[in-house]
Amino acid sequence: MPDFLIATNNAHKVEEFKRILLPLGINVKSAKDAGVDLGDIVEDGSTFAENAKIKALSAFRLSGMPSVADDSGLCVDALGGAPGIYSARYGGEDIPQSQRNALLLSEIKDYADHERSARFVCSICLVFSEDDIITVEGYCEGMIASEPMGEGGFGYDPLFIYKDGRCFGCISGDEKDEISHRGQALRGLRALLINRKDDV
Repeated sequence: MPDFLIATNNAHKVEEFKRILLPLGINVKSAKDAGVDLGDIVEDGSTFAENAKIKALSAFRLSGMPSVADDSGLCVDALGGAPGIYSARYGGEDIPQSQRNALLLSEIKDYADHERSARFVCSICLVFSEDDIITVEGYCEGMIASEPMGEGGFGYDPLFIYKDGRCFGCISGDEKDEISHRGQALRGLRALLINRKDDV
């Protein structure tokens, strides 16, 4: 079975990928582990799926390894779907996540609880070759809290309340994997890989 290169420099995402894929018997390596410099990949797609493909293809071309990438973000209905594909750059390129969270909360502060619907979206692309590409997506519906909750997770997790009332910032990684957008997308990827065992 070949190693899969995880095309991200985000240590939190690497951890989630490994936590979900390793038990499936899939060997995964971060770019750092594989000695691959991903450089600055220009994510100029208009959808999560397009950006995931851009990253996975770039990693494949740099490494020659089967490469998997995700593009994910938070879509808030009251904000017309923002921050969406700009989730990691919301409010500016180099500001800390705490400021992004504060900005988001300020923009929806006047909305009632029933108007705070949102969802996390994750699109994952796996590139075996230029002509052999798999894409899957996962979604997680919820709402935005009125203030940050918990110390766990990363990104917008402290603001996101899953439909059962639990905040992503207050649950363990294993619990999050069971319900999260990335967990769902990775399980979808697993199902597709099971159907093509000869390739992996």
